[in-house]
Amino acid sequence: MDFDLLAILGDVFAKHGPAVQAVAKTFSPGDFSVHFFLQLAIIMLACRIVGWAGRRFLGQPQVVGEMIAGVILGPSLLGLFFPGLQATVFPKEMRSVLYAGAQLGVGLYMFLVGTTLRLDHFATKARSAMGVSFAGIAAPFFIALLITPLLLGVPGLFAEGISTANATLFMGACIALTAFPMLARIINERGLANTALGTLTLTAGAFDDAASWCVLALVLAAFGAGSGVAVLAIGGGIVWAAFVLLLGRRLLAPLGRIVERDGEMSHTVLGITLICFCVSAFVMDAVGIHSIFGGFILGVAMPRGLFVTELKKKVEPVAVILLLPMFFTYSGLNTRLDMINSAGLLLIAAGVLAASVLAKFGACYLAARMSGEDNRTALGIGALMNSRGLMELIIINIGLQKGIIGPALFSMLVLMAVITTMMASPLFEILYGRQARERGELEAVTGGATGSTV
Repeated sequence: MDFDLLAILGDVFAKHGPAVQAVAKTFSPGDFSVHFFLQLAIIMLACRIVGWAGRRFLGQPQVVGEMIAGVILGPSLLGLFFPGLQATVFPKEMRSVLYAGAQLGVGLYMFLVGTTLRLDHFATKARSAMGVSFAGIAAPFFIALLITPLLLGVPGLFAEGISTANATLFMGACIALTAFPMLARIINERGLANTALGTLTLTAGAFDDAASWCVLALVLAAFGAGSGVAVLAIGGGIVWAAFVLLLGRRLLAPLGRIVERDGEMSHTVLGITLICFCVSAFVMDAVGIHSIFGGFILGVAMPRGLFVTELKKKVEPVAVILLLPMFFTYSGLNTRLDMINSAGLLLIAAGVLAASVLAKFGACYLAARMSGEDNRTALGIGALMNSRGLMELIIINIGLQKGIIGPALFSMLVLMAVITTMMASPLFEILYGRQARERGELEAVTGGATGSTV
C-alpha cells in the first residue's frame, strides 16, 4: 500500500465542496470545521505566549499581548515570512466564521464588563465623565479639521473626490475613538473595575465610541448608503438604550431574586440571560452601531449581587480565553503594517500619531482637571482614554472597505492604534497606578495572567 503521509495531510486542508462553474472547488462544511478548530488552537496558543511575553518583558497587560498576537498571525508577520502557511491556516473563506466568533467573544466580554459598572460611582462622577467625554470628542474633531486638508493633499491617502467635510468627519471619528473593549480589559487588569476612576473612564470611553460610530454612520450615508443609515443608527441606538436602562432593569430584576433564593444560577436562568444578551447585541448591530454596545448596555441593566458572581463564574472563562482572542485575530488578519514603506509616509504617520495623542490625552486631562479631579487622577484618565486598540482597527477597516481611505492612510492609523494602546497601561502606571498601589488605594495587579478580573 502506498502510504503518502504528506499527501494525506495536504488533503486535510484542501477544498472538498462542489466546484462553482467548473472553475474551483469551494469549502464543504467539513472544511470549515477542520480549519476552525485548528485556528482556535493556534489563536489561543499565540495569545497565551505573546500575552505572557508582554507581561514578563514589557509590563503590558494580557490584552495588549493578545492584540499583538492577532497582528502577528496576520499578513504583517506570519503572512510576510510564511505566506503559504498563513494562507493555509487562515484562508479567506474562514473570515466570515472568525468574524461571527469575534463578535460573540467581544460582545460577551463587554456584557460582563457592564455588570461591573458601579452606578453609584457614576452618579458621583457624572459631571467629570461628561466633561471628559465631551473633550475627548471635541478636541479630536478640531485637530482633524486642521490636519485633514494637509492629508488630502497627499495622493492616495483618501479616496479620490472625497469632500473635505467627509474626510474630516472620518478622521475625527478615528482620533476620537477610545478602545472600549481594550479600555475595559486594561481597567479590569489594573484593578480599577470597582473604582470611581475606572467607572468615570469607562463611561466617558463608551460615550466617545458611540459618538464615533454615529459619525461613521453619517459618513457612510454620504457615500451612498443613504441618510436612513444615520437616522436608524442614532435614533435606534438611543431608543434601545433607553428601553434597556429604564424598563429592562425592572424586567430583569426577577432573575436576580431567583438566583438569590436558590443560592446559585440555574441553567434556565443562564439560558434566559444569554438569550437577552443575543437580542440586545442583535438590535445594536441591526441599527448600525455595534453589537458590543448592546452587550454592555444590557450588562449595566442586569441585577447585581450573587447574580453577577454566578454569571461570571459560568461565562467569563470561556468568553475571555476561547472567544475573545478571535476578535483580535480577525482584526489582525486585515492589518498590513508593511504598507508604510517610505520616509515621507513615516513622517506623516508620526504627525498623525502626535496629533492624536495631543487631542485625546491632552483634552481629557484638561477636562478632568476642570471637572475638579486632582492632577494625578486627571493624568491617569488622560493616559487611559488615549488607548484606541482594535476598535480603531474595526472603524478603519470599514473605511478601507468602503473606499473612504487608501491603504497608506489605513496603515498609518493602524500604527497609531497600536502605539497608543501600548502606551496606555505603562503610562497609567507611571502617572497614577504605582503611587496609588503604594498608598493602598489600588490592589496589586493580579488579573493580567488570565484576564479573568472582569
